Amino acid sequence: MFLNYATRELNLKIVYYGPGLAGKTSNVKYVHRRLAKPTKLITLETETERTLFFDFLPVDAGEINGFAIRLRLYTVPGQIFYQSTRHLVMRAADGVVFVADSQEPAMDRNRESLENLEEDMEAYGYDLDRHPRIIQYNKRDAPSALGLSVLRDLLNPRGLPEQPAVAIIGEGVFPTLKRITQQVLADVRRQMRSPSRSRAS
Repeated sequence: MFLNYATRELNLKIVYYGPGLAGKTSNVKYVHRRLAKPTKLITLETETERTLFFDFLPVDAGEINGFAIRLRLYTVPGQIFYQSTRHLVMRAADGVVFVADSQEPAMDRNRESLENLEEDMEAYGYDLDRHPRIIQYNKRDAPSALGLSVLRDLLNPRGLPEQPAVAIIGEGVFPTLKRITQQVLADVRRQMRSPSRSRAS
């Protein structure tokens, strides 16, 4: 969370996390394409995946204490050897969307990525039970996609909010973003009511 007093904006960072090729890029690109006046989509290329970033002012997020809400969306590379990049992007993340691949062969990669996420969050002192997070079960149209109840048992022992999706065609993309944004805004309001509460930055 960053308050820009010059522009009267509250900047909130949402990170899309998950294994390689799970659909993080598809989510962020779909949101970017559907915006009326998007800012530039910044792409940092690696050998096998991309880290994306852009920000925007959602028309329906309102304001907090006279500050307009600006969302900053990031993706992180999923491969294990980009740990330092993932760790850096996670710094000061106000909310996290974990994008899981619903296909049965992807379960080991999903679980490994979830473990990496929790390690990254713990490194910055985030409360794993309270920090805004949602799990998106992507690729629901794949023939080998597991049932939601199975995915829940395998990937969501903490009972986090969930959203099925087919991100490549936009299904579930904006509901995911709306739900994580609502969590983040509720968390920000709670912080502002308790200014003494410590927070990673």
